[in-house]
Amino acid sequence: MEKMTGHPRLYRRGATYYHRAAIPVDIKGTYPKTEETFSLKTSNYQQALKLVRIAAAETDSKFEKHRRQIALQTRPYIDELSDNQIKRLGEMYFASRLDEDEETRLEGFYDPDDVNAELHPTPRPTFDEYSELGEAMTEDNKHNYARGKADPFFIGEAEDILSWDGVDINLSPTSSSLKKLARELQAASIRAAKSIKARNDGEVVETPSNAAMPPIGSTTIKLSAAIEQWADEKARTTWVPKTEKEHRIWMGHFVDIAGDHPINKYTKAHGRAFKNVLLNLPPNWTKHTTIAGIPIEQAAAKAKELGLKPMSEKNVNKLIGFVGSFWNWAENNYDDAPLNPLKGLKIKLRADVREERDPFTTEELNTIFRAPLFTGCKSKREWKSSGDLIMKESGRFWVPLIALFTGARLGEIIQLYVEDVREEHGILHFDINKNGDDKRLKNNNAKRIIPVHAELINFGFLSHIEAQRKAKSKRLFPDLPMGYDGYYSSPFSKFFNNFLIACGVRHPKNAFHSFRHSFEDACRDSDVPKEIMDALQGHGERGMSARYGRGYFLEKLNEAMSKLNYRALDLSHLKD
Repeated sequence: MEKMTGHPRLYRRGATYYHRAAIPVDIKGTYPKTEETFSLKTSNYQQALKLVRIAAAETDSKFEKHRRQIALQTRPYIDELSDNQIKRLGEMYFASRLDEDEETRLEGFYDPDDVNAELHPTPRPTFDEYSELGEAMTEDNKHNYARGKADPFFIGEAEDILSWDGVDINLSPTSSSLKKLARELQAASIRAAKSIKARNDGEVVETPSNAAMPPIGSTTIKLSAAIEQWADEKARTTWVPKTEKEHRIWMGHFVDIAGDHPINKYTKAHGRAFKNVLLNLPPNWTKHTTIAGIPIEQAAAKAKELGLKPMSEKNVNKLIGFVGSFWNWAENNYDDAPLNPLKGLKIKLRADVREERDPFTTEELNTIFRAPLFTGCKSKREWKSSGDLIMKESGRFWVPLIALFTGARLGEIIQLYVEDVREEHGILHFDINKNGDDKRLKNNNAKRIIPVHAELINFGFLSHIEAQRKAKSKRLFPDLPMGYDGYYSSPFSKFFNNFLIACGVRHPKNAFHSFRHSFEDACRDSDVPKEIMDALQGHGERGMSARYGRGYFLEKLNEAMSKLNYRALDLSHLKD
């Protein structure tokens, strides 16, 4: 069975898609199956994605129901409910009645004058029938409530609500609280009927959110529910879809390993268990033929048994960081959250900030900027072949040059707006900011101003800016699209890697980010003070940078930029 992308439980056998889920650790011993695997009865990928989400939710509900059943079997009886608990249950019942009413209205009422009414898949009442039935039931409820009559219907409702999600109370069968609760639900039903009648009269009545009510049985939120709150909050504020997907996947794996419990039940042992699994997993393990399609713990054990090379320590730390970020958030959002179970578990790596990427050598830079893309190519599509087209209207031409003379990150350059290149005190500069829905920066230090180097002006950069202004373009490089993951840098990174290969200079230690290291080396060679270089690159403030802050005068930055020189790099052919 082949594991598919798009959902952690989506698998395929032959042409048919399946839902497959491991049984959570906390119920493995009591659950009647070893895994929940069943056909989605489709060979269409898009349809399978929709079906697997529904199936996953239903399966999780089965897991949760099993947990409640086991918990109730072992949980001692509660003799009586407090007045506050009874009131809270009444509020939940009131909200559920309004929610049911809202669902009925969304479904729509039967209209005999509607020619398409008979095509509806389920029978529906007319609006008048619905209103009359509700009023008749309310009259009965009021009659019984006024006389203190215990309605068997509400006794049954009281027994049922005690098993709702977030309640799970094992009330003694002889408890006097059951009748009190039934009467409270009867009162809630009467109040709900009043709101429903107002809706019938065309008034807007909001349905209270049960999700906002604290749990009755346990005051501690479960990990799965907390993950949803965390992910929803982050998705609204800082995450792009790619980031959300990655974090959800790895929090899901953490739940698979550690189980889904109230968050105050997690300890360092759960963090160590997660780390130990990571230490044995190979990179891209879900695509590895020998371990694909099996639960993560089993995959790690089998990978170790087969002697498969595990993922790098850096990647282990990255994934520990994914899960650890949730626990840091939980500490700030829940009173009873434990200390981060992953804290201190990252592997200590060799402290070498330059080990990931090398700067480009002068020879490599000369090769790059002598490529047809910069000297003349056949066409936009045939940029590898020599020709007469100088692509000065394209971001592919300007982005590498701007990186060379600013040290800015790829994403910072591509997301620039035309208005972000501005003049102040006679100095043209880039304003690196996140003022826009499609912009993002690595951190607050990344907000900065960088003077435009004279060489960029010599190459004709002002003409490019003016062309975009005349075209009324918002972005400085509108020809560079955003990737499906929400980042402008993703498509360009792929292009640039292919470009380096075409130039014959690509190796494992260089990439677009190498321009940033080349800029650092050029600053040192040009006697640019380190604190100025840090300010230009948006590095964390240290030493003199910390004393002066980010607010270096533009003149000071421009003075340093005018010193910047790449010795032995010949770019004279690029000048207008």
